[in-house]
Amino acid sequence: MNLEDNVKQWLSDEDLLREMKYDENADFHFIVEFPKENIMDVVKPTGKDCVIIACATQVAQEHVNLMVASSPQVRRDFILDLQFGLNSYLVDFELSINQDLLQQFVVTDTIYEDGLTKNELMKTIKRVFKAKLHCIFLIDKAFGGVSPNVSSSNQNDMFV
Repeated sequence: MNLEDNVKQWLSDEDLLREMKYDENADFHFIVEFPKENIMDVVKPTGKDCVIIACATQVAQEHVNLMVASSPQVRRDFILDLQFGLNSYLVDFELSINQDLLQQFVVTDTIYEDGLTKNELMKTIKRVFKAKLHCIFLIDKAFGGVSPNVSSSNQNDMFV
């Protein structure tokens, strides 16, 4: 089996594969769900010898509003804590920040072909998700949770 078939089989074996996506810049691009209701991407960029696992999260307007209501120092401390925390997960990340307000974050990690096994793929998917959870927990800790009119039954309700 080739690399794409192996990755597709591993994702299917673990019931993570949701769809294959056409991507002109990739040899393959899989949409996965891990855990339930959390969407991630597994991509092999064209011409590269690696697979990238990525999870993008848009911060909900309710949380942005809580950030706006906080002091500039609280926002700056939050961003610094977020960066330090994400670094400890040994993942790559991109934070979209406007006026010390976190708008979106993308967490990624790379596995090179010579180290790509089912075990490494699953561990990396979990690590990227845990890094996303870290961001969610820090937002909740720093900005006092959700407003009363928002359901809190699912921790990810506040994030797109």
